[in-house]
Amino acid sequence: MDEGRSGLVSMILNLLTLIGNWVTAVVLKPNFAILIVKPKYLKNLLIFFKYFFGNNFSTLMDVWGSDYPHRIWRFEVNFLILNLSLPYRIVLRTFTNEYIPISSVSDIYSSSGWLEREVWDMYGVYFSGHKDLRRILTDYGFSGYPLRKDFPLTGYTEVRYDDTKKQVVLEPLEVSQELRLFNFKSPWENNYID
Repeated sequence: MDEGRSGLVSMILNLLTLIGNWVTAVVLKPNFAILIVKPKYLKNLLIFFKYFFGNNFSTLMDVWGSDYPHRIWRFEVNFLILNLSLPYRIVLRTFTNEYIPISSVSDIYSSSGWLEREVWDMYGVYFSGHKDLRRILTDYGFSGYPLRKDFPLTGYTEVRYDDTKKQVVLEPLEVSQELRLFNFKSPWENNYID
């Protein structure tokens, strides 16, 4: 075991003795660790890592989500933090669904403000306490969340820019080729191939 990995392992073991009930599982990878965190402790754990833990994780690199519609807690939200003085990266992973919000950490890491908005816009995961949670990648009138697995792949409307009106318009889909078939079944709902 190399020195960096052994340092990371000892750091995680020390951490678990302090706050073991906040973390439900630990996955050690060669260059980083994944901590599965209970949603209600996520913000506290990030505060702990940034301000109180011996190896300060002062940088939040990324926040991203994943959708698993077959699970009760269908959304997985990951926070990647980095220790700049040591080569340690930690992913804090938590789970939620459409109805239970996750606490925003934008007051701890300012970089998370934009990243949380992206997760909100693409998956519909609500971050409570976020000061500016609005659409960032889709249009303001857009309905739905495009990275959800149950989001339809085709539909009845299209968006285009109208030169005469000088604005983007939403109008019924105009199919240019004949015999175009629309399959409205989600490929994630059934385990068979048509």
